[in-house]
Amino acid sequence: MTVSRTLFGRPLRGVAFDVAVSAGVLLFGLAGATNQPGGWAASGVGAAMAVALLFRRMHPCAVTVVVGTLALLQVIAGWGPLAFDVAVLIALYSVVKYGRRLRDGVLAGAVAAVGVLLAAAQTPAGISWWGTAMWYALVTGAVWLVALNVRTRRLYVLSLEERANTLEREREAESRAAVAEERTRIARELHDVVAHSMAVMIVQADGARFMLDRDPEQARTAVKVVADTGRAALEEMRRLVGVLRDAGPSDAGGSAVVSDPEHRRLALAELPDLLARFRDAGLRVQRRRVTGDAPALPPGLELTVYRVVQEALTNALKHAGVGADVEVTLAYTDDVVVVRVVDDGQGRPVVGPAPSGGHGLLGMRERVTVYDGTLTAGPRPTGGWQLEARLPLRSEPATEVIAA
Repeated sequence: MTVSRTLFGRPLRGVAFDVAVSAGVLLFGLAGATNQPGGWAASGVGAAMAVALLFRRMHPCAVTVVVGTLALLQVIAGWGPLAFDVAVLIALYSVVKYGRRLRDGVLAGAVAAVGVLLAAAQTPAGISWWGTAMWYALVTGAVWLVALNVRTRRLYVLSLEERANTLEREREAESRAAVAEERTRIARELHDVVAHSMAVMIVQADGARFMLDRDPEQARTAVKVVADTGRAALEEMRRLVGVLRDAGPSDAGGSAVVSDPEHRRLALAELPDLLARFRDAGLRVQRRRVTGDAPALPPGLELTVYRVVQEALTNALKHAGVGADVEVTLAYTDDVVVVRVVDDGQGRPVVGPAPSGGHGLLGMRERVTVYDGTLTAGPRPTGGWQLEARLPLRSEPATEVIAA
């Protein structure tokens, strides 16, 4: 069973302390009420001052006004300073410490200074007026300064707590953003691995079904392409799972580098194998080479180049059709690497319904944008489709053009 630690919306410990303060003031006043002027009327006024202190935290300004008014009533009645007047100091302390604005405490201090003069004016004969006034002023000023110091420390602690809460919220927001970014990266990688391979497999499977009776040998070749593509997709999926399980550092493109040597990182050296798979799938990929040394690219940038080529060839197979001529060019200049894929759109239509479109171009554009690059894609005036991605280089590369 859970025990409530609040009372009327306030911490139980604070309520108990305020009750103890109020009761202490009441007992102190009654103890000093022997032969006091005013009799029971003065004691009633003092008791009202003590009761008002119960609300000093929630309504410090109102409590100060009530207590000050009752103290003024004592002065007007000529009862002189009473033991109950310690409530005035407690109310002054409360309004300085708990008041919303410091100027409320300053105003209360000014009113208390006037009250000091009024209280000193009722000093009995034979006692120094100036001495009494100085004593009241010192006590009141000390209470005010202590309250101001406590208020400053309280606000400082509150500011530290608020700063800590703000930092915690920022960390949580950053964590949520990192999770969202990681999910986007995983979705993009899954699209690259699954969608491209499945598109090739669907095209080849439909072609094999169409050619099964007319040309069994060609059908067997298509089935072999389906099996090889499936194995390659499974290997890439295995590599992706290894990346997600790896706790190593991530590159600039958001793809972690697998430390297991059994899993090779996708890089430009893999492009010939990629193009060979699309040739087996039926695309006539042209090859052009210009001498020169390629620069060492960051792993994430190499992966981006690889995925852009893969996506462009997949789109060519789906839309240009089997037998289409495709030219893939990878060109390096001093400050940029350019990936260009062009098809003539003259392939045979895909047998059966074409694989549905997805987020290929969007995913490529996101990858290229990570490296401050640009991507353009669209139909050519002479027919077919052209895609070009320009990726800035952060190092000084040599000049080479490679078209696999």
